[in-house]
Amino acid sequence: MRILHTGDWHLGKNLEGQSRMDEQELFLNDFIEIVERQDVDLVIIAGDVYDSSNPPARAEKMFYDTLKRISNHGKRLTLVISGNHDNPERLVAAGPLAMEHGIIMVGTPKTIVQPGDYGKHKILNSGEGFIEIEINGEKSVILTVPYPSEKRLNEVLYGDMDSDDERLKCYSDRIHDLFDNLKSNYREDTINLVVSHLFAMGSEESGSERSIQLGGSYIVDGGCFPDEAQYIALGHVHKPQIVPGTNKRARYSGSPLHYNRKEISFDKKCFVVDVKPMQQCHISEVNFKVYKPIEVWKCKSIDEAIEKCEENREKNCWVYLEITSDRYIREDEIKKMKDLKKDILEITPKIIGEDDFKDEENFAEKPFEDIFKEFYKKERGAEPEEELVELLMSVLLKEGDKDETN
Repeated sequence: MRILHTGDWHLGKNLEGQSRMDEQELFLNDFIEIVERQDVDLVIIAGDVYDSSNPPARAEKMFYDTLKRISNHGKRLTLVISGNHDNPERLVAAGPLAMEHGIIMVGTPKTIVQPGDYGKHKILNSGEGFIEIEINGEKSVILTVPYPSEKRLNEVLYGDMDSDDERLKCYSDRIHDLFDNLKSNYREDTINLVVSHLFAMGSEESGSERSIQLGGSYIVDGGCFPDEAQYIALGHVHKPQIVPGTNKRARYSGSPLHYNRKEISFDKKCFVVDVKPMQQCHISEVNFKVYKPIEVWKCKSIDEAIEKCEENREKNCWVYLEITSDRYIREDEIKKMKDLKKDILEITPKIIGEDDFKDEENFAEKPFEDIFKEFYKKERGAEPEEELVELLMSVLLKEGDKDETN
């Protein structure tokens, strides 16, 4: 069986208030071609399809159009689980209609998927947290654990019968219990998989994820995953990576676009997994294109920044502009830069000597007269005249005397 693992599409996500849906649409068109070119049997989307529980209409249309095209009239199976950004009920609302296209949607850990024909393939058996599928004569048991909040986790493990001892168990232990219960569905004649949306210990976040941790309680140990699982397809972390301590079986595919300036240093990709029952899987990578890169321009002066904006006015990229200067940037200069380069996300001035001035000594302990002199020289480039200093101090002293008498 050939499987493609992706996730964290975050359709509808913005960058500093700027829409990324044009880029996302380009990605989805390329993704469909990748699925066809790789001749994939099963596509796994490991949560966070959308960026919010109430996605824009365009984002929903893009998603459903993509699922339909991936399906190829039910010839290919697609499995989608919800992430912490998704509304589980809304995500799976089209589930009954999706069956004929070979699309399986799982909203919560308690979901029991309806057995039957899914396009040209079948779900042979299912229960809370697992499905058994048949694709072209090959069978696979997949443990399906969409984003397990503590409430959802308690519901699927204990129902309404929680004891105090069970409540005291840490989140990671309860996830371990869940997988320990579910793995009894694995067999030697099936391809045994896991798909989940959670944060595994030792994984490296990129900065654009919305945290699903609460005081560290939502972190799980890599040892919670069943040893019998041949591949573990995870969602949540946006940097593609292997979960430490899982013998390379557990992986985050990452997000398809750079959703944060901290992500621009690594490639975006998906994993293609070839696997047979009782055998170690073979994993390859397919890199995604960068449609509109995020760039950080570091300029040594305001004039250099304006010149760079003019030279690159037609370049298709998002820009964070960092400018070193001996003064603050005027409003007309900011306007000029943004008129020249439309996709500036942020302009950050770095004032020469500003840090030195702050660190020289404790600001509160400095005499006001010295603070004024330094500020005046910094702004005007010359020492203030003594008459001006004396006038200012006399005014302050008079104001101080008034306060004491009141």
